[in-house]
Amino acid sequence: MRRIGSLKALVLVMIFALFVAACGSNNGGGNGAAAPSSSGSAPVETAAFNPDEADGVDFKAMREQLGAVPKPSGSIKLGGVSKAFENEYWRTLKEGMELGAKTMKDSGIDVSIDVKAAQGEGDEQGQLSVVKDMINKKYSALLLSPISDGNLTPGVEDAKKAGIPVINVNDGLIAAAPNFVGPKAIQNGELAAEWIANKINKQGEVAIVIGMPKAFAARQRTAGFENWMKANAPDVKIVEKQNADWDRSKAKDLAQTWIKKHPDLKAIFANNDTMALGIVEAVKASGKNILVVGVDGIGEAYESIKKGELAATVDSFPKYKGQISVEVALRVLGGQKLPRVVWTPQALIDSTNVNTPAEEIIGWENAKFE
Repeated sequence: MRRIGSLKALVLVMIFALFVAACGSNNGGGNGAAAPSSSGSAPVETAAFNPDEADGVDFKAMREQLGAVPKPSGSIKLGGVSKAFENEYWRTLKEGMELGAKTMKDSGIDVSIDVKAAQGEGDEQGQLSVVKDMINKKYSALLLSPISDGNLTPGVEDAKKAGIPVINVNDGLIAAAPNFVGPKAIQNGELAAEWIANKINKQGEVAIVIGMPKAFAARQRTAGFENWMKANAPDVKIVEKQNADWDRSKAKDLAQTWIKKHPDLKAIFANNDTMALGIVEAVKASGKNILVVGVDGIGEAYESIKKGELAATVDSFPKYKGQISVEVALRVLGGQKLPRVVWTPQALIDSTNVNTPAEEIIGWENAKFE
């Protein structure tokens, strides 16, 4: 009996020790809030962030409010990190960032940019490694387009400790990043829904091919489409909705199945052009007249519209978005106080305006510099 009593006492002592250790490491974080770091820096904000609902300004309004872009006194090296260059959209965003830096250099600003990407749109850890390498090399500011809403957060925390500004460009989201540059993603879906509804007289069966479920843009584009239809075209029935992870082949396979299952299907909305072009292949093979609308405005989508295949795309103009993001980085480095969100332009492109220059559609002008 004495042995059993001794064991009970030992167990009680161990439990008490564990309790004390847990209390000491918790810092009272019972509500899930981030605890202060040992260095005394402020906790990183991890609350949900939705730029579509945040206070923000259009990039033109930003220019009116803040005036010319300040010229830095020394040399600036920016780091851009995209999702994956296998997707034309991200290659075009890269070109836009590089063009933005070149325009500034031509204006007498000593600035350069290095834009890299992960190996694929699912390589979350590889993308984070690229960010950490740029931090170690002490880049002046980072322009980040995460694969998911959380995969680059550790890199942003490290950048903040190193005093490196971070601009979240497009999607996914980084709640801890002080600045966001991109379009209102929910409007992508709204524009597509309105166009489709008008083409099918606001009645009939449609379907949605979603991108990657972790991606903010995929969620918002889908919600924008569904909510617009519900409010403005209640006789349009969404008969199918499934993700294809931004993948062309997966989207094509889905479309093939849906076309057989729903003989009266009138339109399919895809969360990006890559998937939309896969759907176009399935529609062509079926011989049916089904409208396909994508998002992004990549070159192949434009060519498909000109051929009368893809019906429309919602172009968010990555070439110009890249330039705006570089401009925002220079404004931040120059000490200007910007709103949390700067919205970039977008427009629905179909056969009526596919040959109209983008500069004319969005009223583009280069930024002015001090």
